[in-house]
Amino acid sequence: MQAFINNLKKGLEKTLPGQAAQYKMAHVIRKKRLPLVVPDNAKSAAVLVLFYQKDDRPHLVLTKRVSKYPQDKHSGQMSFPGGRYESEDANFGQTALRETEEEIGIPSTKIQLLGALTPLYIPVSNFHVHPYIGFLDESPQFRIQEDEVQIVVETPLDLLQNTETLQWTDIKINPQVILKKVPYFNIFGNIVWGATAMMLSELLAVLNPNNQ
Repeated sequence: MQAFINNLKKGLEKTLPGQAAQYKMAHVIRKKRLPLVVPDNAKSAAVLVLFYQKDDRPHLVLTKRVSKYPQDKHSGQMSFPGGRYESEDANFGQTALRETEEEIGIPSTKIQLLGALTPLYIPVSNFHVHPYIGFLDESPQFRIQEDEVQIVVETPLDLLQNTETLQWTDIKINPQVILKKVPYFNIFGNIVWGATAMMLSELLAVLNPNNQ
């Protein structure tokens, strides 16, 4: 596991794959909006891709958001722990750690930040999200904040790297809008799409630079 973490950290220190890798998992409608300009009024946020060892292989944490808040543009979706930048946060990395501790109960003092991926703007919610990569050198003991997180999905990295995990489906956004042939990762029957899938796409490119 330590060799994997060292290689991942080195990969994050190099020039990142960036938008080219992210947009491999974007819907065709989103691709048509390129080049995308982040508006001045965009809200800043950060998320954490948290790695740890389980069953002798790397796993990462995904969460399913609760679906009881109609104003939440990402209600019920799969995501990483994270949230909005607050003025007391020293930087976006601290935002990711603070929100992870609040949402799934992993103390920020136990997480080692390895680096960051390329920030991603999400037009539907007007958030500019900064994804960070972290490592937990012990088995996680999850304490879920139930008003934000429905479930935690412990995701083996090799499942994400399996080409059969990448699939396509139609997604109903609202009664009037259905997105056709949306790329997604099928994680134990959970549909991981949109911004989360785009961040995972860049992560996979960092881990396998010869397959970009």
